[in-house]
Amino acid sequence: MEDYFKKILQAKVYEVAKKTPLEKANNLSKTLNNNIFLKREDLQDVFSFKIRGAFNKMRKLSKSKLANGVITSSAGNHAQGVALSALKLNCSATILMPKTTPLVKVKAVKNLKANVILFGDNYDDTYKEAIRISKKNNLCFIHPFDDPEVIAGQGTIAVELEQQLSEPPDAIYVAVGGGGLIAGISIYIKNIWPSVKIIGVEPEDADAMTKSLKNLEITELASVGQFADGVAVKKVGKITFEIGKKYIDKMITVNTDEICAAIKDVFEDTRSILEPAGALSIAGMKKDIFESDYNNKNMIAIACGANMNFERLRFVAERAALGEYKEAMFAVEIPEKAGSLINFCSLLNQRNITEFSYRMSNSINAQIFVGIEVNGLIDKENLLNEFKNSNYRFVDISKDELSKNHIRYMVGGRLPHKFLKSDKSNLVELLYRFEFPERPGALINFLKNMKSNWTISIFHYRNHGSDVGKIVIGVLIDSNEITDWNQFVELLGYKYWDETNNQTYKLFLGASD
Repeated sequence: MEDYFKKILQAKVYEVAKKTPLEKANNLSKTLNNNIFLKREDLQDVFSFKIRGAFNKMRKLSKSKLANGVITSSAGNHAQGVALSALKLNCSATILMPKTTPLVKVKAVKNLKANVILFGDNYDDTYKEAIRISKKNNLCFIHPFDDPEVIAGQGTIAVELEQQLSEPPDAIYVAVGGGGLIAGISIYIKNIWPSVKIIGVEPEDADAMTKSLKNLEITELASVGQFADGVAVKKVGKITFEIGKKYIDKMITVNTDEICAAIKDVFEDTRSILEPAGALSIAGMKKDIFESDYNNKNMIAIACGANMNFERLRFVAERAALGEYKEAMFAVEIPEKAGSLINFCSLLNQRNITEFSYRMSNSINAQIFVGIEVNGLIDKENLLNEFKNSNYRFVDISKDELSKNHIRYMVGGRLPHKFLKSDKSNLVELLYRFEFPERPGALINFLKNMKSNWTISIFHYRNHGSDVGKIVIGVLIDSNEITDWNQFVELLGYKYWDETNNQTYKLFLGASD
C-alpha cells in the first residue's frame, strides 16, 4: 500500500478542489456526549468530494487521451466532478447517468457543458453501457471509485484532516458506495495514525461492502435501494475491496429513517442540507455511539455530498422524526362507543399527538392509526410499557414500510366482506407493495402488464420527490390464478413485497364483516 500513500501525497486536486473546513457540530456533540466534527466536503463547488478523485485522474492523462475525450457513468456527484474537470482541462466529456438520477444533478452536469446520456435504471446498467461506448469511440473511461488515481484524489481529504487536527481522533466515519472514498482515507490515516478506527457506513438496502467483507469475497447484490442514490451500487471495486479488507475496522448499516434524522441533525448544526448519501456517515456514527455507549470521544464524520432534490425534503422531514425517536406510530384498537377517544388520549400522559386517523365502524371495536410525539428511545420504550399495561390491543408500526408510506394516508375504508362471498366465491384479495424507477411511463407500464380480469381493489401512490416510485396495490383474482400473479410480479423486475398478511393491512383495509 506504500505506492498508494505516495500517490495521495502527490495528488493534484487543488486547481479545482477546496481545502474544506473541519467544523465542530455543537448540537450533536451535546446530544451525543462526544466531540463530533464534520469534514465539510459538501462545500466543494460541485457540492461533493468527487471532484478530488475525478480531477486527479484526468490531470494525469496524456494530451492525446484528453484530446479524444473522456467518458464516465455516475448517479450524479462523480459526473459533476468529471464535467468540471473536463471544463478546466479543455476536453470533451460524455456522462452516462441512470434515468432515475435526480433532476438537480442532471441539470448541474449539463450546465458544465458535458454531453449527458440517460441510460438504465441503476448505476450498474449505466456503467456497462458507458464501457461499451468508451471502447467503441476510443474514449478514456474515468472510473467513479475503482482506480488508483481516483482513490488517491479522495485520500487528500485525510491529508487535510492531519493538518487540521492537533491529535488523532478516536474514529472516522465514512459513507461507502463503491469504496473509493473510504479506501483513500483509510490508506493515509492508517499509515500515520494506526490506532484510529475507520468505520464505513452503508444503507441497509445497499450494503455491498458489508456483505463482501463478511463473506471475504466481493459479493454482488441482487438489487439496491435508491434513496441514498450516491452509494447505490451492487458491487464494490476490486481495488477498494482489497484496501477495505486491510484497513476498515467496522461496517455499520442504517435505515432510511436514520439517514433522514441525520440530515436534520446536520441542518440544525450548520443550516446546510446534505443529500442522503452525504449524511450516511453521521447516521452511522450516531448508531455506533448509541450501541457502544461511547462518551467523550473525538469523532469525525465525512459530510460528503449535498446534491439534494428540493422535492425530497417533504419525505425527509416526515421520516426524520421516526429516525431520531421523536415520533412513534401505532395501530390501536379502541371500543366503538362514545368517549373512547378521550379515554385513549388520557393514556398518553400529555404527549402530543402528531397524526390521528379514525373512521366509524359497525363493529364492536374500531381501529385507529396514531402518531405520538416521544422524546428519544427511552421515552418510546416507556410509552410501549404503558400500552402493554393498559387494556388496549396495539401494534407498534414505527418500522413498517407499508404503514409509513401508504396506510397512514389510506385509513377510512374497507372492502365489503360480502363482495368476496358473492357468486365469485373463488376471489381472493392480494396486497403487494412495489418500488419502481420514477420516470415517465413506469406506472403505466406496470398497469398495462396486468391481466384485464384482475380487479384493482386498493391503490395508493405518493410522490415523495424520490428516484423511486412507491405504490401499494390490492387485486382481486381467482384463487386458481395466484400462480399467474406470482409469475407477473417476478417478470416485472421491480422490487416487491407481499403484504397480504401484514397486520396493519388487516386492521385498517382488510375485508369488513
